[in-house]
Amino acid sequence: MKNTSPDVARSQPPLLYPPYTSTVLRAPQQPLIQLPSTYSDLTQPVYGHLPLRASDSDLTLQCPGGEPQGERIIVTGRVVDEDGRPQPNVLIEVWQANAGGRYRHVVDSHPSPIDPYFLGAGRCETDSEGRYRFTTIKPGAYPWRNHHNAWRPAHIHFSVFGQSFQTRLVTQMYFPGDPLQPFDPMLLSLPSERVRERLISKFDLNVTQPEWALGFVFDIVLRGANATPWEGRA
Repeated sequence: MKNTSPDVARSQPPLLYPPYTSTVLRAPQQPLIQLPSTYSDLTQPVYGHLPLRASDSDLTLQCPGGEPQGERIIVTGRVVDEDGRPQPNVLIEVWQANAGGRYRHVVDSHPSPIDPYFLGAGRCETDSEGRYRFTTIKPGAYPWRNHHNAWRPAHIHFSVFGQSFQTRLVTQMYFPGDPLQPFDPMLLSLPSERVRERLISKFDLNVTQPEWALGFVFDIVLRGANATPWEGRA
């Protein structure tokens, strides 16, 4: 049953938020279309065309011949339900810009170099305690033309799958202390500072590996009053 309590509603961004100009064009103007139930008959996470490999979670080792430029980091956390119970076998995908703020994508025209040793995408499956772990490069900020002198703060996109494609949830993780966050309409679309903090990871010295990589913790709550804010879930 869908939880429609005021606390849950206040934890999610609105579908239409004019300062984030793209929502003006893409926010639904008509009732949503329900997908046929047969599409949700899958009983396992959707892994795509290739089988899931342990190396998929290390974005610094995906390109033979060299290592990506930038600050190496570790991002880890747990996926739990509203009661804090761990969610095992959850497929998590991440994608991000490189250290210079450039995506490895044909439509990204930001005049920052493409890193030949960084693809910017990875995936893993949560373990029995609902825990996941990625090794990657801290992404850079980039301009995005939403308004005058608009820059996106450093962030990593997260896609979380349950037992079928219909259960896919999408969110973003930010980094603590980023001076661009107070100017980001995506983050500001959330209704309160307390809710925004759910998207900001926490630096953790225990996760940090000496002389190798800084560690950040980002826990994901699937639903409930303390749910992680999700895109398109309002």
